[in-house]
Amino acid sequence: MALIHARDPRYDILFEPVRIGPVTTKNRFYQVPHCTGMGWVRPRTVAEMRGVKAEGGWGVVNTEYCSIHPASDDQLHISATIWDDKDVRNHRLMTDKVHAHGALAGCELWFSGSRSANLASRLVSMDVASRPNGVGHPFQSRAMDKEDIRTFRRWHRNAAIRARDAGFDIVYVYATHGYLLSHFLDPETNTRTDEYGGSLENRTRLVRELIAETKDAVGDRCAVAVRFAADAEVGEDGQPILGERQDMFASMAEMPDLWDINIADYSLEMGASRFVNEAALKPYMHWVKSVTTKPVVTVGRFTSPDTMAAWVKSGLTDLIGAARPSIADPFIPRKIEEGRVEDIRECIGCNVCYSGDSLALPIRCTQNPTMGEEWRKGWHPERIAARGTDTQVLVVGAGPAGLEAARALGARGYRVALAEASRVLGGRVVREAALPGMREYIRVRDWREGQIAKLPNVEVFRESRLTAEDIREFGADHVVIATGARWRRDLFTGKRFEPVAADTTPIFTPDDIMDGRLPEGPTVVYDADGYYMGGVIAERLRAAGLEVTLVTPEDRVSPWTLNTGEGWRVPGHLINLGITLCTAQ
Repeated sequence: MALIHARDPRYDILFEPVRIGPVTTKNRFYQVPHCTGMGWVRPRTVAEMRGVKAEGGWGVVNTEYCSIHPASDDQLHISATIWDDKDVRNHRLMTDKVHAHGALAGCELWFSGSRSANLASRLVSMDVASRPNGVGHPFQSRAMDKEDIRTFRRWHRNAAIRARDAGFDIVYVYATHGYLLSHFLDPETNTRTDEYGGSLENRTRLVRELIAETKDAVGDRCAVAVRFAADAEVGEDGQPILGERQDMFASMAEMPDLWDINIADYSLEMGASRFVNEAALKPYMHWVKSVTTKPVVTVGRFTSPDTMAAWVKSGLTDLIGAARPSIADPFIPRKIEEGRVEDIRECIGCNVCYSGDSLALPIRCTQNPTMGEEWRKGWHPERIAARGTDTQVLVVGAGPAGLEAARALGARGYRVALAEASRVLGGRVVREAALPGMREYIRVRDWREGQIAKLPNVEVFRESRLTAEDIREFGADHVVIATGARWRRDLFTGKRFEPVAADTTPIFTPDDIMDGRLPEGPTVVYDADGYYMGGVIAERLRAAGLEVTLVTPEDRVSPWTLNTGEGWRVPGHLINLGITLCTAQ
């Protein structure tokens, strides 16, 4: 007999419909716009990925930002475009997939301004004023004149019409994150002396014009949303500085059909779990709902349904916005609705998903290996093809890879034996999760261990170190070797090989530190890896009271963490702990 789950009544509020202008979402689960690293290049892949989220119960599924014109060219990033009729056909692939599961589809219209180098289109970028390129290219944008503004408004209107024709239900006016419209709003970047500069009324003029014109363009077919920052900046104490944002918001409060609220500090809004907890935007949201009657959505890497329900009940938000949680588990809403909260594959906040966009690569996820492969490989986060034959598989090693292999094979129906040399399952992720700031990484182990416990055809053998002869004698039809790796001790890197006289210099690896073998006295952490490990090892040693110097052959510490949105926080964080930094500079 099938086990019937019932939704916990505490979460009923999350499944209430919400009216957004002329459209209604079936529940409060809202996948906010997020990039994929696939954009205009792989429209079918994007459509399948967004469709799976709609299947998973999200009431609204949005695109990534969509460039409205070649004058906002995001190369080398692979983002979406909505320039012409071909783009309309490509986006229709997505809206059809999303609508098939009863969800609304949203489109975020985007114009970069000085943050675009227009490397492919070769058009000179334009902004509220003449500004250097915002992402380091040796180019200067030109100041928009009145004719440019009129032309831009026409481009935006035409893009809104194309979004409507592609079947979208929500169309965005994107006024934040350091792009063109945010520069018009900001008195520090808007130095104009005409009717688009100076006073608050003048600086909001273009956004107000776009809201009205977008509404006129889409008619009663689509809702119009505005993405807006609730603060001007973050103070030295970490608290928001609102500046004139409340007055600015109040002047437009009733104009759009929906407010999508974020904050000025993008590294906090989408901050990695090493530095930022779930629901971190709470200090920024306390005033928003008191100023507008329109529905509000915001984000906070929400993974706990208790937190989600509490935010709605307390009046902080109407809709639960999510990007990363919807990537880690596209079926969060379905699992909550079906009373299967323990099955939620929680986001760990590593931000590897974000790195795909940074590196112009298709999106990927530490927790969800099917992400981005839904169309190309036919992978699905909740369904897996049944086995073809009755065979047994021996999986050697119960770290992250071994656990995932055992879980997936067990779900396919294979008889699985999982052998782990130690008493504890999880391998390296258990030890890494004990390092400073890394505790949420344990979710990689916890979810897989919980799922394996539900599979009667998967047997786990702890404290079972196997030799090659043991494996042969076991007699399984297939063997998966997932015994992991250890950190090198010889300073071999991708740039040089530098033997060290181990008899004169005590050498420790991250494995030693994680196993509790710590050096004594002043210590140098040499980091040629460039990701998070060097920094967290230095932090662990500093917490043990050691004098620590972090040395890197790169121009900055932990440079790869720029791809995960951590890089701006790492140096200051380590310096504040009293760690000395030594870079190639």
